[in-house]
Amino acid sequence: MLEARSGSVPEEVLEVARTEGVDPNKLRVRLAEGRVIIARNIKRQGRIRLVGVGEGLTTKVNVNIGVSTHVNDIEMEKEKARIAVQYGADTIMDLSVGENLDEVRRILMEASEPLPFGTVPTYQAYIEGVRKHGGMPDEDFFLQVLERHLRDGVDFMTIHAGITRELAERALKSNRIQPIVSRGGALLAAWMMETGSENPYYRNWDYILELFAEYDAVISLGDALRPGAIADALDELQILELINNARLVERAREKGVQVMVEGPGHVPINKIVADIRLMKSLTRGAPYYVLGPLVTDIGLGYDHIAAAIGAAIAAAEGADLICYLTPAEHLSLPNPEQVKEGLIAARIAAHAGDIVKLGRRVMEPDIKMSIHRARLEWNKMFKLSLDPERARRIYSQYGVQLPSCTMCGSYCAFLILNKYMEKTRR
Repeated sequence: MLEARSGSVPEEVLEVARTEGVDPNKLRVRLAEGRVIIARNIKRQGRIRLVGVGEGLTTKVNVNIGVSTHVNDIEMEKEKARIAVQYGADTIMDLSVGENLDEVRRILMEASEPLPFGTVPTYQAYIEGVRKHGGMPDEDFFLQVLERHLRDGVDFMTIHAGITRELAERALKSNRIQPIVSRGGALLAAWMMETGSENPYYRNWDYILELFAEYDAVISLGDALRPGAIADALDELQILELINNARLVERAREKGVQVMVEGPGHVPINKIVADIRLMKSLTRGAPYYVLGPLVTDIGLGYDHIAAAIGAAIAAAEGADLICYLTPAEHLSLPNPEQVKEGLIAARIAAHAGDIVKLGRRVMEPDIKMSIHRARLEWNKMFKLSLDPERARRIYSQYGVQLPSCTMCGSYCAFLILNKYMEKTRR
């Protein structure tokens, strides 16, 4: 970020510009001003793909993996990472809780290469701190764990710095249906209630900026007070935390630290545009990382679809990074197949939003698919699809090989009109 401000174009900016097909100097300006981030810890330089997130770039998709306290299967999480890489995720986050978190993080980071890798250090700080101290960890332990993640090469981290002790108290006394649904936010709120102290990330923000500057990693400002019910969307608590985060963004920019801001959550369709515009206005265009958002609360078992609807609208309006949801959301730790379903749903949503946001620049695959469809060129269609194996399997599911699909058969519009089209083209 500081190099970009000096007027020179960093090699990382040139590479992202080539990948995205954008002007490198425009990208340099956006990075210098904090409207674009490139997540890469200097300890992993040359080992991971450079991914740009922010204004003028394609909407990216993040996949969450990680063991839980009840399902501690590291091989399954490695398989999820493999699926995320294979099916086009842009970033991966480790949300592990449980035992041996340092070892788990290092294994999953390696399994996730070449994608940028993120974590939530609050989980480890709280879990290990309670075990170590037999009670609440001290403030320094949160910072020690954060630095441990940076030393390991973590590229971006969710830091819940915007939830102050006052906001946590207000949330717990509020009329919200679900006062706090963020796991990191709940842990910090509990820590503040027990100790009577201020949020350690908020109190030590300047020191945290020094750490991230040293490793050139990215801070993702967590939304501890995001709405977990559509009835709570865009309420006072969500907006007050967003205002805090906007102030923290400005302090990070002053120090040359790259930062993005996380968003909801559960938001009805009619409030998504307002949410995006408010965030972009308050943060002066910081990259926005949204969880869905889910547009209804009754999609249990199909929350990846509810989230994809919201994600498409959010991406079209200017959201920059979409965190996928799986069919297991609110129900279970997802299995590998559910990770794949969630990722592809999110990728469809991101691309649909990009067609609105970026226009013909991103429409080439759609145009090619339509041309091959009109010509009934099935193999070419399969290659362009997000899941070629599934597309081919469905096409062949009745064991009949036709020029058309089995839905229309010989009454396919293209077959019926083909000879007339040939005549008119002569």
